[in-house]
Amino acid sequence: MGYWDTAGKSDEWYTPPHVFEALAVRFDLDVAHPNGLTTHVPAARHYWSDGLELPWDGFVWMNPPFGGRNGLEPWLDRFFAHGNGVALTPDRTSAPWFRKAWMRADAVMFTPKIRFLRPDGSIGKSPSNGTALWAAGALGVRALQNANRAGLGILAWPAECAARPTQEGA
Repeated sequence: MGYWDTAGKSDEWYTPPHVFEALAVRFDLDVAHPNGLTTHVPAARHYWSDGLELPWDGFVWMNPPFGGRNGLEPWLDRFFAHGNGVALTPDRTSAPWFRKAWMRADAVMFTPKIRFLRPDGSIGKSPSNGTALWAAGALGVRALQNANRAGLGILAWPAECAARPTQEGA
């Protein structure tokens, strides 16, 4: 999760269980799992390191290290190239990487501030901004629709998006 909660101290912040409960799906692969730690990610397999270098398959969950200014871009490029999953990032709508990702997403959910978990399981302070969940592929869209029905956030459909539901499918 984000460095803004304790600037300079840690990049280790984990997605709380209520996010996965709202998504109501199971993932095949967590591509950026914390090294050797048990978390709440409902995935059959986890990559603890080298997630950008290893092969991706199936339906993926991606909460990448947020790192520096452009640290998310290689992760998002890989995520959208894979085309099947849900990714979590800050909702930095003014950032160039965000606008680039918006053009590639099948759906995006904007959440209120999520209180992420520290490695010891305690709840961190709220970050300075909300979170975006990105869908790639039909199952990713379904997961965000589930989360929308559960009240997790606001579901948005990029105008160029071919996956936008019709009135009958909404």
